[in-house]
Amino acid sequence: MDVNRDLDVRGLNCPLPILRAKKALAEMNTGETLRVVATDPGSVRDFQAFCRQTGHELVSHAETAAKEFEFVIRCK
Repeated sequence: MDVNRDLDVRGLNCPLPILRAKKALAEMNTGETLRVVATDPGSVRDFQAFCRQTGHELVSHAETAAKEFEFVIRCK
């Protein structure tokens, strides 16, 4: 999958990962994708809710062996 932009929010806790993703998505065009890498376990629930509420598509999310969480979001 092609990713248009990467956002590293490792080490940040709620609500900062969501706020930084929101800002990044505001600068992107419809259909572009944003990959977010986070370490906050609560970010899984937060990004699912964020996408439901904003209309952005949560294309995928996964936990890595390093206990990091990777999200791919398609901009609405």
